[in-house]
Amino acid sequence: MEKEKLKKIVLFTGYACSNRCRFCIDADKRGLPERGTGELLREIYSAKAAGADILEIIGGESTMRRDFRVLVRTAKKIGIEEVICATNGRIFADREYVRQVMEAGLDSIIFSLHGAVAEVHDFLTDSPGSFNELLHGVENFRSAGFRRIYGNTTVVRQNYRQLPEIAEMYARWRFTNVEFIFVDPTYGGAYNNFEELVPHISEAAPFMRMALDTGTAAGLTQWKVRYVPLCHFTDHLDHISEINERRLYISEHWAQDFHNDDSIGSRAEVSRRKAAKCTGCSLAGVCEGIWKVYLDHYGEEELRPVPAADLPAFLPGAVENPEKKRSDNDLMKSGSILNKNTETMGHTGE
Repeated sequence: MEKEKLKKIVLFTGYACSNRCRFCIDADKRGLPERGTGELLREIYSAKAAGADILEIIGGESTMRRDFRVLVRTAKKIGIEEVICATNGRIFADREYVRQVMEAGLDSIIFSLHGAVAEVHDFLTDSPGSFNELLHGVENFRSAGFRRIYGNTTVVRQNYRQLPEIAEMYARWRFTNVEFIFVDPTYGGAYNNFEELVPHISEAAPFMRMALDTGTAAGLTQWKVRYVPLCHFTDHLDHISEINERRLYISEHWAQDFHNDDSIGSRAEVSRRKAAKCTGCSLAGVCEGIWKVYLDHYGEEELRPVPAADLPAFLPGAVENPEKKRSDNDLMKSGSILNKNTETMGHTGE
């Protein structure tokens, strides 16, 4: 019998953060009030009741919260199989805090690294010292024997040429799961400063492919790219996050200002688009296209239809035609998603 998809619930604790990443999709939400401990504990119990196999706790920067360990410990106590945290890594420069979080039961951690050197990373995070603190955090987890340490890098104009060097860092650390994420300009920092931050996909893609190849050469075969048009990755189709997640996961996003019970389908339907040049592409059934805002700025000249060919065995049926869904942002704007501060309700790369 075929195994059912895993249910992943992404729990947003709020949008406060110790970094001020220039590209952050939540850059305009940093002033929203943080959620209370009681509310988040209720959400964790609701996630368990909803059948969550995986709980990913994110912010903002959730690790800054004084109750972070309580949230992790509670999720594990009630039987959620995997608890993940995405982090800028700064607080984990404190080795004692690493020990405490490990004791609370955290299963996996994802470090967000955006430059191969402090000059680039600290510029993009707008936080001097953040690069060195992240490095200390990584080393503290590694030296403590924590195994499930992963990474992600948002690909922007200032860092895409450094992706091979960033990949070498991940390879030295033996990070088995890594994502190189083409920046999302739908709203937030990259929307507000599009020309400054968003590279042309045709310029960034070769460096993203080199980064993937670095992982493969090191025997790290689960590295992925996210939010890219597949015509630029025809020789790396087994390294596409969206194809992988549609096969494996049902994903929901729960935040204080929105609730999205199909974050995968809504992204494909609302935020991304295939262009006229994509007509007849043999990958049309599995490709989500590129960000609509990207096409509005740069047009479709960089896209090309891939000639009809036999697809790899894993591709047919891997991505269903998404039902018409509305993105987190559109639902918030329209008021179609209930605000948890005023209503009782049941709930993004990523």
